[in-house]
Amino acid sequence: MIFEWCRFAVAVVCFVIGILFMVLAVFGVNRFDRALNRMHAAALGDTLGILFVFLGLILMRGWSMDSLKLFLVILFFWMASPVSGHMISRLEATTDESLGEIQVIRKETEKAAGSGQAEAMGTENENGGGRE
Repeated sequence: MIFEWCRFAVAVVCFVIGILFMVLAVFGVNRFDRALNRMHAAALGDTLGILFVFLGLILMRGWSMDSLKLFLVILFFWMASPVSGHMISRLEATTDESLGEIQVIRKETEKAAGSGQAEAMGTENENGGGRE
């Protein structure tokens, strides 16, 4: 009797963790701007969320043919998800022209100060005043 309650408690913990990962994945998909970042957030829900929910179902059901089927579904998801994610990210990488651009936000004063220092260092090196 105690063993069944412990198994039930562990299954509930697995359900809660799995649902938490899925909810975080939903927020991540809606939060991020780029497609590759969204895919990473969705992959967490896809792999870890489904793993913990199905693991909770396996623990609730006990060792039976149903738990074997759920385990096989977990294996299928863990094999198919990385392949499909790789194919979608490869498509995104080949079709998005702005993927390699780095967006840097700076204040105008930092830009002016940085370019003034670079010009001063360049003149010192040309005149022989800098390090060699």
